[in-house]
Amino acid sequence: MVEVAQSLNFDARPLLRAHGLPAALLADRDHKIPVELATQLLEEAAQLSCNESFGLLMAQRRQLADFGAVSLLLIHQPTIRSMLSILQRYQYLMNQSLLISVEEFDDVVVIREELVFGGDAGTRQATELAVGVLHRMFAMLFGSQWRPQEVHFKHDAPSDLSIHRSVFAVPVRFRSEISGVVCSASDLDRLNPQADVEMARYAQRYLDSLLEAKADSIVEEVRNALVNLIPGGRFALVDVADHLGMQVRQLQRQLSAAGTTYGELLSGVRTELACQYLRNSSSPLADISEYLGFASPSVFARWFRRNVGETPSSWRNLAGQSSV
Repeated sequence: MVEVAQSLNFDARPLLRAHGLPAALLADRDHKIPVELATQLLEEAAQLSCNESFGLLMAQRRQLADFGAVSLLLIHQPTIRSMLSILQRYQYLMNQSLLISVEEFDDVVVIREELVFGGDAGTRQATELAVGVLHRMFAMLFGSQWRPQEVHFKHDAPSDLSIHRSVFAVPVRFRSEISGVVCSASDLDRLNPQADVEMARYAQRYLDSLLEAKADSIVEEVRNALVNLIPGGRFALVDVADHLGMQVRQLQRQLSAAGTTYGELLSGVRTELACQYLRNSSSPLADISEYLGFASPSVFARWFRRNVGETPSSWRNLAGQSSV
């Protein structure tokens, strides 16, 4: 951001300091800035520099290494199609709020990019940065062989289209139903001359270990949130997402990547808590039922039997506690 701003005769450092960010932090590829803040910074930088294409100019300075650990795997993929699959699989290691989807209609392919977050800032700059980076990555790897049919944006056109025409060199449609790239199906299957199967296999093993660690982390975060929220009676999916500072869709995607769901985790935490209370306290079943957020003791009893195979009273007796 600082370099692009300087090229436009604008000093971005005061803007960064105003948001509590040292300029040096932006050079750290491994440091993740919250997407809401990053989006706001881009919009403010575009406004202060009087350049509506600030995000696109940033995209033009991106290198493959800016994808972090994923870059090694991307470079050695055999085709654009497999690269897109990698971006979708490991998107949580890069940008948890960017959703990439691929739709094929006969010989036409639509690559959509959608930002999903709860901030109030506009997304023009962040969206153009995301689409611009994707286009630049394919152009760096495939050269003149990568030439999409069209580029689309949901937002209005800027007053000056010269940067868009220079960057994409294809028709750019604004006020579209999507933001992303339209290309032919044959483009997705072009062979990457830099592909290396062994290097790709090595990189994928490393990334899978990172993804597994991240999946374990989000599962533990949700479990801890449920333990804290259940006693207060506000532990719906939206409550957990708010507690973790996420959007519901973002949380659902992360849990799906971890191989689980909110419902499964809620059931597991409730079962663990119920067994703890039945074993270690003499609280009446009505109190335990209320504490765990059930509508009535009978609803709790049916749920417990379905999940544990015994009624709460029977389980308590078997656990060596006196029934209440």
